[in-house]
Amino acid sequence: MNEVKIGIVGIGNMGSAHAAAIFDGKINGLRLTAVCDIRKERLDWAKERLPGLKGCYADYGEMLSAGGLDAVLIAVPHPLHPPFAIRALRAGLHVLTEKPAGIDTASVRQMNAEAEKSGKVFGIMYNQRTNPLFAALREGIQAGKLGELKRMVWIITNWYRSQAYYDSGSWRGTWKGEGGGVLLNQCPHNLDLWQWICGMPVRLRAECRIGRYHDIDVEDDVSILAEYANGAQAVFLTSTGEYPGTNRLEISGSLGKAVVENGTLTWTLLKEDERKVRVETKVGFPHMETEKEVLVQEGPESGHCGILQNFTDAVRSGTPLLAPGIEGIRGLSLSNAAYLSADRGGAWVELPVDEEAFAALLSRRQAEETDREKILSGEVLSGTYSERWKVSW
Repeated sequence: MNEVKIGIVGIGNMGSAHAAAIFDGKINGLRLTAVCDIRKERLDWAKERLPGLKGCYADYGEMLSAGGLDAVLIAVPHPLHPPFAIRALRAGLHVLTEKPAGIDTASVRQMNAEAEKSGKVFGIMYNQRTNPLFAALREGIQAGKLGELKRMVWIITNWYRSQAYYDSGSWRGTWKGEGGGVLLNQCPHNLDLWQWICGMPVRLRAECRIGRYHDIDVEDDVSILAEYANGAQAVFLTSTGEYPGTNRLEISGSLGKAVVENGTLTWTLLKEDERKVRVETKVGFPHMETEKEVLVQEGPESGHCGILQNFTDAVRSGTPLLAPGIEGIRGLSLSNAAYLSADRGGAWVELPVDEEAFAALLSRRQAEETDREKILSGEVLSGTYSERWKVSW
């Protein structure tokens, strides 16, 4: 295939940026052919900013049935990702979906089963996987650079949002519209990177404080404690109510530790495995020799365009996906389990998550939710990627 013809469903802030990048030729071998959105003003924007498209549709089914597409990029509200992806896969199209993959693992599991049955390429927009520091950290840990994992601590609190942000859309800050708060909107990238780098824990417990800093029905302040099969622990702290915030990831192992902060990855490595020193030394407070390796991020990650190019190359020539859609279920499992734990007073929740229990919890949360009056701000579709969508140090 020389050229992949793609349609985008949902051209709000995120979708419009994808549309402009593709239309402007920033992705080799990918051509924007059609867009779809239920809001007239967004389609009007598309007709002016993206002239010459085959179609600007208000109905998703019409866009799919019109033909002329090889793939669909999904950028609609979170709960719609699985059903929209399934429709496109059944129409014989490749699919790239925005994060999160969905709001519950059961629907995402169904989506992945459909993708496997279709034989089509199915990717997810985990653009922070393109960051060279996270990629190098993952590679090093998988190669045994830190030895046996002991602890991961990630403080990711630089997601500050105002009340005006939550009031800018009727779907924001709601169980019905977003399926959750900071874990479902801001942190899918971090939850994905957590499991991508360290693997999946076997259980976790969490406190998810609803509306601590904002007038919303979902969580804006979270503390998670997780445990791995070998006894290692992970601590994950996040919030949209702290300013200035922090983005610091520290991972400790039997051969030292790695810290990612302020655009720098620092390895502090032991000359000898701590486990060996611990049992063999006769010194009560031994000093162990270490050496440092420092990797500084010289430029921005390839981000969204990197994932778009990788997806295009996968469709055209079978290049392995950097972020396969099947992996969307893992980070989502962490957030689903955190919600269950918080609802049970911080009790331990085993992984894989109990999908029926979570479905019942989500249904109850949505039923209890009252529609809030929103002061909707006029949406400006800039058609550019915001700096806040990149890794923020």
